[in-house]
Amino acid sequence: MDKVVVITGAADGLGKAFATRFATEGYQVVAADINDEAGEALTVALEAEEGKVVYRHCDVTQKEQVLALLSGAIEQFGAVQVLINNAVPLGTLTPIEEKSDEEFQRQLDGGLFAARWAMNAAFNSMKEQRFGRIINLCSLNGVNAHPQTSDYNVAKEALRCLTRSAAREWAPHGITVNAICPGAITAAFLSMQEFAPEMAARVNKQIPMGYMGDPYEDISGVALFLASKDARYMTGNTLYVDGGGHINGINWASLFE
Repeated sequence: MDKVVVITGAADGLGKAFATRFATEGYQVVAADINDEAGEALTVALEAEEGKVVYRHCDVTQKEQVLALLSGAIEQFGAVQVLINNAVPLGTLTPIEEKSDEEFQRQLDGGLFAARWAMNAAFNSMKEQRFGRIINLCSLNGVNAHPQTSDYNVAKEALRCLTRSAAREWAPHGITVNAICPGAITAAFLSMQEFAPEMAARVNKQIPMGYMGDPYEDISGVALFLASKDARYMTGNTLYVDGGGHINGINWASLFE
């Protein structure tokens, strides 16, 4: 029986890279996103390469949709072995004193509670198998307290705490829970590169390896490892897959000067 992986935010960027990599490796992929057009296009593309993938609409800020995503996957395929919480709501670059309560709540709903809802919904299936791999996408924004994104930072650091807490409690059931903090080329980075190439160049210069990572080539393989049997003794960790950016401590504030 194929292993089943549920991936949120799978239609673009890192999520698309994860979906593509896992489909290539023979997983049954349940790709979820709020962008139906992109999600369905991904499904068609992967199926053309003989990948096994189904697309499901899911707004991760809505609890009932997250629960339906997991229960539907378990009902259709019998179990879920891997869960990748990747989706996150779009935010704005705004000073902390100008952030509204609604902006903070939206990031907490989509960045923290969505992962918690999905993890809880997958728990019984993973517990019964005595095998589960949960991978939460966190961010250097939170680790290094990048300016203008306080709501996002808080949600991502809360998710890292949830990751460690679940790792501790669920380890006896054969479930590992780890976080990845990626330094990856995203739609936001490409937009910055197009409209502010000098700023993008300054970001790359501050990364020890000299470039922002490719979602497929540089990041997806780490997720694949965390999902494997080889990672069975590894839990509660944060993996910085960022070309050494966390070592160098990218000075994001200087980019706005």
